[in-house]
Amino acid sequence: MIGKGSCHPKVFFIGEAPGDSENKTGIPFYGRAGKQLDKMIEYMGLSEEDWMVTNTVKCHPSGNRKPKINEIECCKPFLLSQIILLNPRIIILLGNTAERSFCPGRKLEWGVPVEHEGKTVLKLYHPAALIYTRSKIETQYAFIDRNRELWS
Repeated sequence: MIGKGSCHPKVFFIGEAPGDSENKTGIPFYGRAGKQLDKMIEYMGLSEEDWMVTNTVKCHPSGNRKPKINEIECCKPFLLSQIILLNPRIIILLGNTAERSFCPGRKLEWGVPVEHEGKTVLKLYHPAALIYTRSKIETQYAFIDRNRELWS
């Protein structure tokens, strides 16, 4: 599963891996997490031409589990190629798996932008985390408010 969104995005969202719903439809961030991401994108003020979303791992891990390191490493060349081809202004890492893939060896602070390999990178909560831990929603939106200049 390659991704969905613009071929010329300002913002490139990177998630974890396709889940059951995504695997059935072929659409990343489909279902409840997708609806949460849509709300986030709307709150950010992004239009359809402004963003693209993909996953660290391109295939659905069996048993709906977190991707293993070897699966992340296997898919990493595809992810890096997408970043080079799309050349987004900012990369938003949705959760820890995306962070481990794109910034191995670094521990990023939630909601604090950093430079990594020539790109501005911002780590936010994965939309699924907002579903299961509702208290993170207000924090996530505060992170967005603090960083709007990165994509405006």
